[in-house]
Amino acid sequence: MSQTQPPLCLLFDSDGTLVDSEPLLARAMADTFPPFGLPFSAEQYMEEFRGVRFLDIVQELERRFGSLADDQRQIMEDRLRANMAERMQQELVPIAGIPQALDALADHPKAVASNGPIAKIRLAMATTGLAPHFGDHLFSAYELGVWKPDPGLYLAAAEAMGVSPEHCVVIDDAAVGVEAGLKAGMQVIHINHFPEEEDTPEGAVGITHADQLVDTIERLAAKATM
Repeated sequence: MSQTQPPLCLLFDSDGTLVDSEPLLARAMADTFPPFGLPFSAEQYMEEFRGVRFLDIVQELERRFGSLADDQRQIMEDRLRANMAERMQQELVPIAGIPQALDALADHPKAVASNGPIAKIRLAMATTGLAPHFGDHLFSAYELGVWKPDPGLYLAAAEAMGVSPEHCVVIDDAAVGVEAGLKAGMQVIHINHFPEEEDTPEGAVGITHADQLVDTIERLAAKATM
């Protein structure tokens, strides 16, 4: 393969990968769900539902504790979104080491591909100062109608970026995102925040901190030119 091939395209997850939003979301869910008859704790989100689509979480809780009326489900979601937006505006920060890594990876085309709504992605990027790294290259499962672990979200992002899947690197912290990237035929870096509790799936490269990201991508790029 030619040494002059373009830089690898980097497809980042948002929550837990670029921004430290998952503890905020866990607390927002723990505040919002119980008044609607769905017992829930912040620890439960982090242990069981991290990165999972909101509707799938609600459906599982309804299976365990009883169904909500459609209007109650919408009211609950609206309250959660408002609660989360307020927390993000006040408390959200980038994952440690991510701003420096993105600066060092300036030559690589980049996009965000998230299971979250587009408004949440935009707010996360704006609040943390990461928006200039991605511009309009923001892809939401809600807009595309496909959620991780389905590979369609990452495949759609690659197509929009004009890059083949094999020339993309997915960077994701959640099991559903790692699975999606592998199914898409992409190289995958798993930012494993809980290495004592979670294993990196076969086929993905595991790291434990964003300060390892640049060297890992350089190794993947060098391998691609061999």
